[in-house]
Amino acid sequence: MSSLADRTIDALSDEHDTLAAAVRDVTDDQVTAPSGAAEWTVAQVLSHLGSGAEITLAGLQAALGERTAPDDDFNPSVWDRWNAMTPSRQRAGFLEHDAVLVAAFTALDQQQRETLELRVGFAPTPLTVASFAGMRLHEAAQHGWDVRAARDSAAGLRTDSARVLAELFSHDIAFLLGFIAKPHSATEPVLLDIADSGYGLSITDSVTVTSPVNDPTATFSGPLEAAIRLLAGRLGPNHTPSDLEITGNTTLDHLRTVFPGF
Repeated sequence: MSSLADRTIDALSDEHDTLAAAVRDVTDDQVTAPSGAAEWTVAQVLSHLGSGAEITLAGLQAALGERTAPDDDFNPSVWDRWNAMTPSRQRAGFLEHDAVLVAAFTALDQQQRETLELRVGFAPTPLTVASFAGMRLHEAAQHGWDVRAARDSAAGLRTDSARVLAELFSHDIAFLLGFIAKPHSATEPVLLDIADSGYGLSITDSVTVTSPVNDPTATFSGPLEAAIRLLAGRLGPNHTPSDLEITGNTTLDHLRTVFPGF
């Protein structure tokens, strides 16, 4: 059976291929059109992913001893350079730099995938490759959806990515929920069973992804990918499957306040 690091890197590679195919031949009008992210155009989403690919690659290379660790000015300098690009260059830059990042993850041997430790300033402890690549997968999957949703309101996350992200959020990147969730909006504890997935959401004074789910107080009857989009605030009224249903002691509107998005 493949490791979580293997599955995460495979999902990252598939996300790159999917998004590259979606944007390689788009027109200038399409690349400057609104995306699924409320305040960003498609080009701005690609700029975010492209600059993130540069920053993630620098962290990976530093952990491998291939470069010195980036200093405090590195990230802002990368963002400034990408923000100054034209929309067409942002698209081309994404295609180039994301491919390089995916290739670097794919080139890791099995020992590196299992033993390498990576330091990220906001993470509570050094990250495993699965965690580090998992943070990138979260960005790639959600922002890849932003781009695809601009042309297809029924778009969802890739099934494999959603399954890997559920596993990651239940343990390896659980700390991210402390940044993206707003549990204080809950009026009572909720244990939401994501039906037929083996995963659930526990909302108390914090938010966790749990597995297995024992004695749920509510049920999310819909695809796992929609629940993972919910975590990132990407389950708005225009992008919710028509057959999705919430029963029990919460509502979809309430869950949207717990997960306002980024």
